[in-house]
Amino acid sequence: MLARTAERWMTWVAAVAGPLVVTAVLVRFSHQVQRDYVFIYLGLVAVVGVIRGLWPALVCAGISFLLVDWFFVQPLYTFTIADEQDIVNLIAFLAVAVVVGLLASRRRQTLLQFESLTRQLQEANSELIRLNKEQAEAASAALRLARSEQQVKSLQESDRLRRELLANVSHELRTPLGTILTESTDVADAGGETKTKLDVIAIEAKRLKALVDDMLDMAVIETGALELDLVPLDLGDAIDAAADRLHRASADRKVEWDPSSAHVAVLADWDRLGQIFDNLLSNADRFAPAGTPIMLRVSREEPGLVTIRVSDRGPGIPPEIRERIFERFFRGESDGKVGSTGLGLAIVKGLVEAHAGTIAVEEGAEPGAIFRFTIPQTPAQ
Repeated sequence: MLARTAERWMTWVAAVAGPLVVTAVLVRFSHQVQRDYVFIYLGLVAVVGVIRGLWPALVCAGISFLLVDWFFVQPLYTFTIADEQDIVNLIAFLAVAVVVGLLASRRRQTLLQFESLTRQLQEANSELIRLNKEQAEAASAALRLARSEQQVKSLQESDRLRRELLANVSHELRTPLGTILTESTDVADAGGETKTKLDVIAIEAKRLKALVDDMLDMAVIETGALELDLVPLDLGDAIDAAADRLHRASADRKVEWDPSSAHVAVLADWDRLGQIFDNLLSNADRFAPAGTPIMLRVSREEPGLVTIRVSDRGPGIPPEIRERIFERFFRGESDGKVGSTGLGLAIVKGLVEAHAGTIAVEEGAEPGAIFRFTIPQTPAQ
């Protein structure tokens, strides 16, 4: 703002002072026809018009007219004009000065308009470059998004087909496995080597059936087709039944739990809750050293939820695999024992979350693994 004001004042100073400076120089010289000096003033008017515009040029022409009349037209030093020819000359000078100033001003305006148009074209060009760049980036992003969507759809379709195949294969395997188990265990009068072979067949068939059951359960959980029969039940009864089942499979393993804190009503599916306990107790039995008990603790730490912790005195779970322990087919070392299918803990996670609970691995003060999960209490409590 200050720069524009200073420029405006300099314009008018040049229009007024320019003729004065030219006059101060010319009066020092003598010329036969001093009227010829008007051409110098015309040049000055033209310069002012080109540089500063019309009005400064008109002011410069008016001042130049008065100075020429005063200093160079007879009689000198008066505004009286003796010769009619001088009057015509001065009027012609003023007219020419006005015309020169007007033309110079128009030329200046044309230059300013040209500069403005040039700037607008440059800005428009820059804007077009920016828009083209953004359009190219948007097109590239749209292409990447389309490819990503296509890949996601392809992966979803592959996952759907895999789950359907898994469910169908698991379902179809159940019938022949049931027949093998029935026929191999019903041969009561077999003895010797035949009985031994039939026992091996029965054991392997049971292992295969467990794998098929786990695969089918995992397929049901992943497809969201799991149906729960949620009823109020006593958590202590579920723990007692699970401990009894583990004792039949592993007679030397003891399960320690406090019935006084465990007899609390929860809203759960009896069979699926039993499956949760069976998998966690079986996992602890596989990893815990012989002769050590499995501890099971029940508490109420969150409103509306019952917290259950299943812990053992085994080697524990390294921190680097705690995030992966609930993944499908993830297996840990089990001290030379036959490992699981790698689906047990993934099924447990799915079943717990289906009950609106959570499950995680905790770190305790003593060696061993601690699995903490929650089950909702009945609304009455």
